[in-house]
This record gives sequence, C-alpha cells and structure tokens, in this order.
Amino acid sequence: MIGFFGAWLGLVILAMPVAFALGVVALGFLVIEGAPVIGAPQRLMAGVDSFTLLAVPFFILAGNLMNTSGVTDRIYNFANAFVGHFRGGLGHVNVVGSVIFSGMSGSAVADAGGLGALEIKAMTKEGYPRDFAGALTAASCVVGPIIPPSIPLVLYAVIANVSVGRLFLGGILPGIVIGLCLMAWVWWVAGRAGFPRGRRHSWAERGRAAAHAFLPLLTPAIILGGMFAGIFTATEAAAVAALYALILGTVVYRELGWRDLLKVFRDSMNTTAVVGFIVAAATLFNWVLARERVPQQVAELLLGVTDDPLLMLLLINLLLLFLGMFMEALAIMVLTVPVLMPVIAALGIDPVHFGLVLTLNLMIGLLTPPMGIGLFVVAKVGGIPLQQLIRAVLPFFVPLVGALVLITVFPQITLFLPDLVFGKR
Repeated sequence: MIGFFGAWLGLVILAMPVAFALGVVALGFLVIEGAPVIGAPQRLMAGVDSFTLLAVPFFILAGNLMNTSGVTDRIYNFANAFVGHFRGGLGHVNVVGSVIFSGMSGSAVADAGGLGALEIKAMTKEGYPRDFAGALTAASCVVGPIIPPSIPLVLYAVIANVSVGRLFLGGILPGIVIGLCLMAWVWWVAGRAGFPRGRRHSWAERGRAAAHAFLPLLTPAIILGGMFAGIFTATEAAAVAALYALILGTVVYRELGWRDLLKVFRDSMNTTAVVGFIVAAATLFNWVLARERVPQQVAELLLGVTDDPLLMLLLINLLLLFLGMFMEALAIMVLTVPVLMPVIAALGIDPVHFGLVLTLNLMIGLLTPPMGIGLFVVAKVGGIPLQQLIRAVLPFFVPLVGALVLITVFPQITLFLPDLVFGKR
C-alpha cells in the first residue's frame, strides 16, 4: 500500500487535480490486483448520493450571495461601532467581522474574499502595515468553517456518519475561543507597535449600526433556530439560508442585478462541481482502502504507539498540520477521516470533538505554505506580495495553535452545547 499512496502523491506533485489523482490510482490498483472494476462507477455515484451532502451547494450559494449583496459593509460597520475603540481597534473589527460573517457563509475562502478587501483597505488607510492587515485577515478567516453553518463540518458529518446538528452546536464555543485568542494577540501586538485606536461610538450610533446590520445578523439565528426547533433539517436549513440571502440581495437591498445573479450561480455551480467530484473520487479511493483493510492496519499502528486519547489527538494534530502544508483541506478530510475513525472509536474519543479538532487543523492549513489557499486569496484581494504575506502570517500561528491546543485538551469546550441540547452520548 506504500506504492499505492506513493503513486497518488506523485500524481499530485505532477499537478494532476486531486480528484483525478484519487480516481486514477484507485482504478489502477483494482486493475493491477485483478479485482472487478464494474463496481467503480457505482461507488463514484454512491459518494455523492447523500441528502445531507445537498447542504453543501446551498451553503456555497448563500456565501456567494452574501458576498455580492452589500452585507459585508453592514457587518464591518457593526463590528467597528462596538470594538473599534479597543487598542488595535481595526484589528479587533477584522476578527469580530469574521466571526459574524462565519455565521452566514460557512467558508473560510468566502470570508477572506468577501470581507478581506474591505478590511485590508480600511486598516491600511488608518496606518496599519498592509502585510499585518493581510495576515490578520488570513488568520481570522480560519474561524469561518468552525462557527455554523460550516461546509467542512457537513462533509465531515457525511464521511464520519455524525449528527450535523451536534457538530454545528459544537462549533460555536470553539469559534468564540479562536476569536478571543486572535483578539488577545492583536491587543498585545498593538501595544508594542503603537497601532491606533478608533473613536468610541455613542450608543445611538451603535444602535443605528445594529439596525443597519439586523437582517444579515438574523441569518445564523434562522439557520440554528429552525434546525433545533424542528422546523427543518440541516440540509433544508442550507436551502433556507440561500433563499434568505437571495431575498436580501434582490428585494431588500437591491444590490444584485441579473448579471450579478448569473455570475453568482455560475461560480456556485463550479465550486459545487469541484467539491462533488472530489467526494465521489475519494469514496472510490476509500473503498479500495477498505478492501485492503488499511484503516484497521493504521489503527493497529497508532494504537501500538499510545492508547492515551489526549496523546493520540496531539499526534494526529501534528500529522494533520504537516499534511496541511502540502494538500488541500477537503482532500485531507476525505482521505484521513475513514482511516482515523477506527482509532477514534477504539479510544472512546467523541466524534464531534474530533471533527472540530480536525476542521480547525485543516483551516490552519489554509495559511501554511506552499499550498495555503487562504494566503493566495488574501494576497490577491489585498494586493500583497505572497512572500511578504507569508512572513507576516507566521506570528499568527501562536494564537491559532494556542486555540487548537485548548480545544484539543478541553473537549468540554466543544461538547458543552451539544450535550446541553441533545443530551450526553
């Protein structure tokens, strides 16, 4: 099986798309082993034949609609009114804006691409170094898929057969912890660098900013409230979020014209097709792994190293952080989750806790060169040279890894709300 993984890695290094590499290697292995390949098309289709997975295109569409409907300005002004007067003011606005927007889009890239340009422009205008503004924007977008809704958490739920509702609730407190860690880091850096404070807004101004942003701020309440009130499922919640974003952009704010809508739908379809193709190919790949009992072999290997749950999570963290430097987040998830779940089950680690730890790891991977897609997005929207941005983002690994350690060591941060609402497993 070393040759199996080596062939896949070689194709990826040669710039073959991840989904194609997964499918080619899986089919090639079946042919070499003389196994029947007639089941391969069925496995590809089975990979995307999931009602829960339907939430992904709707959340992608909702995020794209929010990005083009004037919502970002309202969120930014709301955050500025409440935290802009802290030391390092616009840095805190950057983080709080990302936390709020994460409750609407479910995507780190949507956060970076949507709020990123606005935040970097505002911070640079107020005297913040452009590379610092870009690095903070990249770091704060990590929280996007942690706070619900979350596209990666939906995919993890499908792969690991875990409740989407528990995962969504489990992401709220970890997302707040990440935001607080980033704000503490900004406060400390601002004190050393002498970054400016914004003016303190009056309560009347804060009220106007809140009223201006009220409808976008309702999005996470509608999604979570409807799910936990039993009005709709997680998949139906995604459709409701997309419809709500469409109404805001076309009827309420009237920021979206027909040309804008066509572009939004086209971009959403392209992204959905890429995600679906990766999931389908990974299903075939993982079927081959299961035939060869690779998950069981990996479980035996890791359990031979340690049977301590905390130590095992720390080892998995190191592995995932390493993989994040060379692979795209979704590819890591679809490859590692089926292999690691037997280990998680054997050690009694809650799959909701593991899902949040895994997802945060993968989001930190968006910032790790040479494959950090978050760096490329921020460099583009902020007009920052990539090498300069990479150097500036390195210090932000301190609060991000610190938050990862807290969430790993204290599972109660993740499990408190799911256990409160659904009861303990």
